[in-house]
Amino acid sequence: MKAINSILTGIIFLAAATISPCFAQQQVDGGTRTVEQLYPNLASGVLTYAKTGVLQDSVLLKTADIQIAQSDIDAIIAKQPPQFQQELRRNAFFVLEQEAAEKLIKKLAKESLPHQSKDVNSMDDKQLIGTFVEDITKDINVADGDIEKFYKENESIFCGTPLEKVRGQIGSFVLQDKKQKFVDEYIKTIGQRIDIQVSNAWTKQQAQLAKDNPLDKARTNGKVTLAVFSAKSCCGPDKMLPVIDTIRAKYNDTVNIVYIEPQKKQILSARYGIRSIPAQVFYDAKGKEFFRHSGFFSDTDIVAKLTEIGVK
Repeated sequence: MKAINSILTGIIFLAAATISPCFAQQQVDGGTRTVEQLYPNLASGVLTYAKTGVLQDSVLLKTADIQIAQSDIDAIIAKQPPQFQQELRRNAFFVLEQEAAEKLIKKLAKESLPHQSKDVNSMDDKQLIGTFVEDITKDINVADGDIEKFYKENESIFCGTPLEKVRGQIGSFVLQDKKQKFVDEYIKTIGQRIDIQVSNAWTKQQAQLAKDNPLDKARTNGKVTLAVFSAKSCCGPDKMLPVIDTIRAKYNDTVNIVYIEPQKKQILSARYGIRSIPAQVFYDAKGKEFFRHSGFFSDTDIVAKLTEIGVK
């Protein structure tokens, strides 16, 4: 397995199990629409259900007590390695989304952790968020069956290493993955429970920039799409490449097949929530995610999944 490192230092992909608004929802007229409604597939987290509208000056996002301006996003991008800055500018909406998520989580953590023995006011951001995440995911666990299933489905990536020698490593990975999926699920619903507003004019511009890539283009051409995030491993050549060749030969032009090497497309991979490779993500003809899988996936497995989507 190859872990995909976060590009934006300090940006945490987390969400709360519950968010209790400390302010009333603002009155919204019938014409207000969410980011997902106006710009499908642009948001991947907390801004999915954010409302679009006209904001003053250079403000890009606003809640009752959080405000993020263009200058804030510019400053975040300027701190990143030069080789990533151009791609980040094309994905500035993604940067805004992660910055908003971090601020909301810190706010929630401060409101939700007074019962902890350690004074939250003495914690730095990393400690605060870490303590909060531990609290809301404390009941999540991994069974032996989860570990054995993962090993069986991904045996090839362990290069013949016996299960018992990697049981601990797999257990840690599967546990973290389950926790991440838990918080990922909730981060998308924050905008349904609190009022988050984003600049519509800026978001429209960013949607055009962010979707200028092979995967986003494929998802809008009316065909089923298979995205494969992979690369060669320590064991040798990428084992997914022969599988992709078989699928391409079978389906010819009826299925979009997009191959992405995360180390070369780190921002795009982060935006699509790829945390380990190989990974396969299936999208239906409308561009909606249908299924995703981590680890090696055979051509037989892929054919079965494409058949489920309706590909003949």
